[in-house]
Amino acid sequence: MIRDLPSSLPSAPGSRYVIVDRRAAARWLAATLALGSCQVAHPPPGQDAGTIASTTSSAASAGASAPVSPVIASSSSAPVAEGGAPEGGAANAGADAGGEPGCPDGMAKVLRTCVDRWEGFLVSRAADGTEQEHPYYERPEPGVRYEARTRAGEFPQAYISRVEAEAACKAAGKRLCTRKEWIRACQGSRGWTYPYGNSHRAGKCNHGKIHLLSKMFGTNARAWKYDENFNSPLLDQEPGFLAKSGEYGECVGESGVWDMIGNLHEWVSDTITDDFVTALEAEGVERRKQPWREGNGVFMGGFFSTGSEHGPGCKFTTIAHEPTYHDYSIGFRCCVSLPAPPRNKNK
Repeated sequence: MIRDLPSSLPSAPGSRYVIVDRRAAARWLAATLALGSCQVAHPPPGQDAGTIASTTSSAASAGASAPVSPVIASSSSAPVAEGGAPEGGAANAGADAGGEPGCPDGMAKVLRTCVDRWEGFLVSRAADGTEQEHPYYERPEPGVRYEARTRAGEFPQAYISRVEAEAACKAAGKRLCTRKEWIRACQGSRGWTYPYGNSHRAGKCNHGKIHLLSKMFGTNARAWKYDENFNSPLLDQEPGFLAKSGEYGECVGESGVWDMIGNLHEWVSDTITDDFVTALEAEGVERRKQPWREGNGVFMGGFFSTGSEHGPGCKFTTIAHEPTYHDYSIGFRCCVSLPAPPRNKNK
């Protein structure tokens, strides 16, 4: 079972969970780091990383891969080339792509769901009604009503919890995607492992970079603190790590949805149950074990410093954190349900 050390799962502010066994979590972390290739990506909210209950490994020691030239398709109905990305290159470029029939602007139609083409960012409204974009590297402010937006060429919002992401999507007339919807948009109709095909291709998406926490705050993971380090606004302002939406122009599949692999983890609406974890284990996908407990949230796709620790490509699934958790590696995108097609009364 994936359910290792459930009693040591940390709690974020406002969560109903508490840290029960700090020493057990520390032993788990130490054993994980001893594997050599492992590096911590998500500590619990708390005073230090001695309570860490989730890690990501990754990080190519050689450094970050460079993005390819941006290619922003204006419609996912463009013909699909071998490898998954819509054909046409610059001929299909357009940072403000309209929505497909039935979908709002900036959304792609995937079966009966509209999916944001790019990872979300936040706006609030001034007294005169004008939109003000929230800095992507800062935590959402308490008491402010934010609306989700999606657009190529914008840095996506990080440092956001599932609760906050849900509220921003709802304020925009949308909702968080389900894991099933998210995976379908990522894999396309062919069910590929990655948006562009079944084989990993280095440099197509923004992931596998060196570990930014180690780079900025030293290699002693137990000294990293939740607010001071994991939620430091400096992390996502460091050049060469977080990319603007669509900057990796080939990180797209037939659905015309960008950056589902890497850049930022993306919250989905699912909540962890025993049945969810049983189904996850039945997928037959190799994943590193994660601590979990019922009520946790789910985020997908990995971020700029992960590889395939929690599953390859579109199946990368993290289940170790409660819905109030937030840090520099987590973002979101929204979905909208399309109405059911009218029934044929003649039948």
